[in-house]
Amino acid sequence: MGMQYKTGSQTAWPIELLNLLDIHVCVNYSPIDFDMKPQPEQKSSPLRGTLDLLILKALALEPLHGVGISQRIHQITNNELQVSYGSLFPALHRMEEKRWLASEWKSSDSNRRAKYYELTKAGRKQLAIEEREWERVVKAVTAALSVN
Repeated sequence: MGMQYKTGSQTAWPIELLNLLDIHVCVNYSPIDFDMKPQPEQKSSPLRGTLDLLILKALALEPLHGVGISQRIHQITNNELQVSYGSLFPALHRMEEKRWLASEWKSSDSNRRAKYYELTKAGRKQLAIEEREWERVVKAVTAALSVN
C-alpha cells in the first residue's frame, strides 16, 4: 500500500506523517481528525519533537495562552495544521517541566484568566536545536521521496 497524501497546497504531506504528529489537517477550513493512541516516548524518533518545534516557534515572538498558541500554529502553517488541545496542553506541561517554557496566569483579551507561556533562555536554545533537526529530517525525507 502506497503513501496517501494531503494535497491542496504547495506541499504534499504524507498522511502517515501527519498521523505520527497528531496534527489535524484543514481542508476547506474543516479539520480532519487523526486520533492517535499515545505512543511511548522514543528519543530515536526524529518526528517526536515536531510538536515541540511548532510550539516553540509559535512562542518565539511573544507570550501566548494555550488557545493563542494553537491559533498561532494554524496561522504560521498557512492554515494547514491545527494542533488538538489534547496534544497541546500535555506538551506545554512537559515543556514547562523541561524549563523550556515559563508560565504566568494573566487576564486574556476577553478578561478571562488564562495561563500565558513564554520561552525561557533554555527554550530559545531548544528552538534552535529543533529547527536544525527538522531541516535534517526534511532533507532526508525529500531525498527518500525523490527516489524512483
